[in-house]
This record gives sequence, structure tokens and C-alpha cells, in this order.
Amino acid sequence: MASRNISVSETSRPKLPRHTKLKFDETRQVWVILAPERVLAPDEIAVEVLQLCDGVRSVADMVDQLAEKYAAPREAIATDVITMLQDLADKGFLTEARESTA
Repeated sequence: MASRNISVSETSRPKLPRHTKLKFDETRQVWVILAPERVLAPDEIAVEVLQLCDGVRSVADMVDQLAEKYAAPREAIATDVITMLQDLADKGFLTEARESTA
């Protein structure tokens, strides 16, 4: 199956693909992204960003929310969030919501 890479921007509405789940692993006491034949243990900040990836919020909305929460410069947060999300998208852990999502 061909990879469907997305290009993450502030207008993107990223979400986890249907076959991927963000879950708290009780045994290891860490958050993990579970995908077929792959497991990724993101850090705390990545988990917070991933929890916002619902296919409804745009990256710009996520950045605004995080900038307000952490009282940090929006530009710095935008750069970090877009870079992180693009890396996850390139690895197949993120997709983008379609306009017809109901």
C-alpha cells in the first residue's frame, strides 16, 4: 500500500490514522502510540500535542492553545509543533482529516 504522506502546516487538521491508537500503557507507566507492528513512546510534550490531534482542530488552534497554556512565544511553539507533527506524519503515525469527515 502506498504511503499517504501529508505536508503539515498551520491549516492542517491532523489525526491518528484508523489503525493507530494513543494509549497509556499501565504496565510501563508511559504513553505509547500503537500501530500495526510498531510502538512509539512519545515524550510528555508530544503526548500533549497528540491528544489535541482530533481531526477537528487545526495546527494553528493547537499552537494557540499551547502558547497560552505555557505562556510561550507562539512562533517558537508553531515551529516545534509543525516539525514534530511532520516527523510523525512522515513515519505514518498521522494523517489529515478530510473535509467530508462527519
